[in-house]
Amino acid sequence: MTILPFTLHVADAEIEDLRLRLSRTRFPAASSAAPWELGTDIAYMRDLATYWRESFDWRAQERRLNVFPQFKLQLDELELHFLHVRGPNPQARPLLLCHGWPGSIFEFLDIIPRLTDPERFGGRAEDAFTVIVPSLPGYGLSYQPGQKGFGVEEMADIFARLMQALNHDRYFVQGGDWGGFIASRMAYRYPERVAGLHLNLVPVPRSGKASDQASAEERAHFDRLESWIKDGIGYQWIQGTRPQTLSFGLMDSPVGLGAWIVEKFRAWSDCGGEIETAISRDHLLANISLYWFTGAIGSSFYPYYARMHRPWPVPLDEKITVPMAYAEFPMEMVRPPRSLAEVMFSDIRRWTVMPRGGHFAALEQPELLAADIQAFAREIDLG
Repeated sequence: MTILPFTLHVADAEIEDLRLRLSRTRFPAASSAAPWELGTDIAYMRDLATYWRESFDWRAQERRLNVFPQFKLQLDELELHFLHVRGPNPQARPLLLCHGWPGSIFEFLDIIPRLTDPERFGGRAEDAFTVIVPSLPGYGLSYQPGQKGFGVEEMADIFARLMQALNHDRYFVQGGDWGGFIASRMAYRYPERVAGLHLNLVPVPRSGKASDQASAEERAHFDRLESWIKDGIGYQWIQGTRPQTLSFGLMDSPVGLGAWIVEKFRAWSDCGGEIETAISRDHLLANISLYWFTGAIGSSFYPYYARMHRPWPVPLDEKITVPMAYAEFPMEMVRPPRSLAEVMFSDIRRWTVMPRGGHFAALEQPELLAADIQAFAREIDLG
């Protein structure tokens, strides 16, 4: 398995093409509905598109990413992109961070230094990690046109091979969104390698109703779940059943791509309806631009297609025995109570209810998430 250094550099011509396409956008007509009621607000998207075209500095975002050591690993037909960041402590423990959709490696740029060099932020040297952050196969810099699709199961196996190639025999895994599914699948498949599993999204099955014996917490969970299924998962049905049809529009229109992603960042973050109070405009556009420049939006839908056409990634009659911790952020869409998580996870060591934050925890609240990962890892012996 060949590992080669990598530096991100998008050609000037591609940046100019993006600006030209933005200048030629045909926006939909305004409706009489309240802003955001029918989806992405037109006025907001017009303003964001103008900023994207005239003021956004992609080169600055490249520099933010290129500060960290990046590599590509050839695995069969896949070129897997990843960051491998070591801190000053030679005893640092390996930690794999897994992103999801519509996120990317850009989510982790603020949390990585807190994890690799905690002393710099007033923490303890012994809490340091060596951090490995792959781009999900089929996402961003782990995508090449024509490659096959990858579901959660394949991604978990690929990440286990990555850690083996880096000579990390025992390690921690952390994830939210698809990253939570992938990390949980890794803990199920490779319990001898995964020393600890930290999640900010617990991948319990999302069906059923509260039983007559359900607790108040369980009833509240099923009420939230019913509301979300009714009004919040249309994107999953489209991406999970007709992903290629949708990808035509999003591959051709940067504003179409941006509107599809922005709506999720607003709905799923702890922003009170004002997205940029939680996630800066530049951070938002760095993430969207990475999808645009890599052309990976269509392939990023494949895990949804696989999820809808396969069994649950962890067999429902089995349990994950690896020590697990969960950080519950208040604006996460699905927040099952501990009693339901215990059906799948047999060794829950830590369950932290956070005061603020949403679905994009590493991006929204890097300090809170880093501290919780560190506290959990102190309890685990890598062996």
